Amino acid sequence: MRKAKRTGDIVSQEVRSRMMRAVRQRDTRLEIAVRRVLRTMGVFYRVSNRDLPGSPDVANRRNRWTIFINGCFWHGHSNCPKTKSGKGGRIPASNHLYWAEKIRSNRQRDGKKKRALRRLGFRVLVIWECEMRDSRKLESRLSDFFEEIRFCK
Repeated sequence: MRKAKRTGDIVSQEVRSRMMRAVRQRDTRLEIAVRRVLRTMGVFYRVSNRDLPGSPDVANRRNRWTIFINGCFWHGHSNCPKTKSGKGGRIPASNHLYWAEKIRSNRQRDGKKKRALRRLGFRVLVIWECEMRDSRKLESRLSDFFEEIRFCK
């Protein structure tokens, strides 16, 4: 096993690679929590929306709404209380240029996909990982979103 490079990382490159591969992309704890709230609200939805721009985590095509559930770090949440980031999101000190570009491109891609969905007539809601800390606040945000959809019909 190779030793860790002097990048400030405390584990070897192989261990870090294995750790990063273990990060789930679907059916995360956050997604399951939001879906549970939606079920209790009696909202119908679909997951695995691969044919819609950005593959929203939760969507309803008939009522034309989508929800993205974003991790604060991976999607560069600005002024986030969880990552204690500033204006542009938190970027690791080790391999700073790589992570700055990665998070910048994630944010740019997210924006393009949201605009594409809106052009198709979908309402888009983004729920951030840090917003999951307070379940009552999350429920309130979701109910406001669906109330707005009902009001606009």
